[in-house]
Amino acid sequence: MADKEPMIVIKKITNAAAGGHGGSWKVAFADFMTAMMAFFLLMWLLNQTPDVKKNVSDYFSTPSVIEYNFSNFGVELTLEKLFLDLVNEPLKVLQDFMQPVDYTPNFLQMGSKNIVMSVLSEEMGDYASDYQANGDTIEIKFPEGKLFEDGSANPKGQFPTIMDRLSKFTAGLEDADVFVDSRVYTNSVKGQSETVAEKVAEKRLDMVLAQMNAKLEHQSVDLHQKAEAKPGTRRSDGRPEEGFIRVTIKQKELRTDGSKPRKLGAIMGKDDESMDVYNNFVNKMTTSKKKPAEGKPESNRH
Repeated sequence: MADKEPMIVIKKITNAAAGGHGGSWKVAFADFMTAMMAFFLLMWLLNQTPDVKKNVSDYFSTPSVIEYNFSNFGVELTLEKLFLDLVNEPLKVLQDFMQPVDYTPNFLQMGSKNIVMSVLSEEMGDYASDYQANGDTIEIKFPEGKLFEDGSANPKGQFPTIMDRLSKFTAGLEDADVFVDSRVYTNSVKGQSETVAEKVAEKRLDMVLAQMNAKLEHQSVDLHQKAEAKPGTRRSDGRPEEGFIRVTIKQKELRTDGSKPRKLGAIMGKDDESMDVYNNFVNKMTTSKKKPAEGKPESNRH
């Protein structure tokens, strides 16, 4: 019987490194680094002044300027403002995306005439006899009957409400002149006396100025006053001509930092009902001039 051939067995041993275990360690390490960063930020914050702590709190608790504009002025007006800002102040747009909104906006620096007119209509429409925004000026006129009793300086019940609404346009102002006129017609006061009318006009002016001055947030605003008594005529219903309180807000020629202020502009016209909000905006933007024309302010009566 023939001998069997020997069986040869070849065994190969390969040394392989251990696997990555699915990379779960990376997640744990990222969580650890995040916790360490939060810890050091907390330690830094605890060592800061109350003003710094308040600023940090405001940053995380208030919306950005862009968010504020969308929620308060709507899509179309916000898009107009963004376009005007990009044309006039492109760096400011980038800042607004990150910066928390100021509690009291400065409407003279809003840049958009339509936004100012929209807020004027909403806040003053039921109280003012006239309001307008043009170039570097905002003007609001209140008939005396909305604020005071006939022929006197006694305020009506809605006087505080009107003053609160007015403060939305004056409290946040910077680098501005505010002119307040108080006019009373002599035939509307007791005895139709010019002296009595002048005293009523002055008392009314003092009350309005006190309310406005108490709420101003910046020292770069100057208040100017004028009280006057004028001979009055009769209205069609036979009643005496009605006096008024007029507030004119005007930008100063230069800001505190020496730069020139930006005037209110507008590119929006009448909407096309066949288009939606965005298409309306795009249509107006493409048909407008490269740089929006600025309206000419009315002549200053002061």
